[in-house]
Amino acid sequence: MLVVYRFAVTEGETATFSRDAEDALAALASCEGYLRGGLGRAVDDFNDSGPASWLLWSEWGGVGSYRRALSNYQVKMATPLLSRALPEPSGYEVLAECAPGERPRRSDSDRTEDPEQARREAAR
Repeated sequence: MLVVYRFAVTEGETATFSRDAEDALAALASCEGYLRGGLGRAVDDFNDSGPASWLLWSEWGGVGSYRRALSNYQVKMATPLLSRALPEPSGYEVLAECAPGERPRRSDSDRTEDPEQARREAAR
């Protein structure tokens, strides 16, 4: 599972934002099921007078481990930063991966048509 949070950050907020985002990333990294993650800033930001686009991403062993991480105390302390994310979907299931020089390898979807089944599985 891939989780992507996008942010709009003004030049004056850059130092504080990056420090807070690194703290949030460390909190997520301390949780079971976390695989890797990172923080980045757009290199092709065309709005010189407005906020820059930033990205905090993490990869998880599954949706359940990510959802359990959200109830971790350290992650909850990062909630003020995470609540600044742009209002858009943030969790994505990975449906294909591609190593350098290889062909993409497809994965089956874990989504179910039964929302009650999904709730039961997430509660495990």
